Amino acid sequence: MPHLKTVEGQLDAKGLRFALVAGRFNEFVVDKLVGGAVDYLTRHGADRDNITLVRVPGAFELPLAAKRLAGKGEYDAVICLGAIIRGATPHFDYVAAECSKGLAQVMMDSGLPVGFGVLTCDSLEQAVERAGSKAGNKGVEAAAAALEMVRVVEQL
Repeated sequence: MPHLKTVEGQLDAKGLRFALVAGRFNEFVVDKLVGGAVDYLTRHGADRDNITLVRVPGAFELPLAAKRLAGKGEYDAVICLGAIIRGATPHFDYVAAECSKGLAQVMMDSGLPVGFGVLTCDSLEQAVERAGSKAGNKGVEAAAAALEMVRVVEQL
């Protein structure tokens, strides 16, 4: 196979500015996602002074805050973190669908990378596993994806 020109993002956060938007609902889980994201970004060169944390009530409110932050022109990426845990009613389905659609729309409208670190779990146990125990930390993964996309988009 012939050599292909490849565009890849270097995982260097030096000089970049990030907004983290975190839901307060299920805060004990979301705080672990926030910690994971901040740790990842600082280990990859981000200055803590260039990371802003915005708290919103829950996952449903993430898209509006992300839209406002993306429109400010002050950030290189917005990383959204939340935890939606299934209950006995269809509420979970509506919140999860609108949150994911809204965040995708923010990314497409703004052209700014939006990290999706919103857990959608069937149980509290699953959420805890995805916030830093058995299944890794999805806050770390959202920060990594956002950082990589900043560096890819710079080259496109």
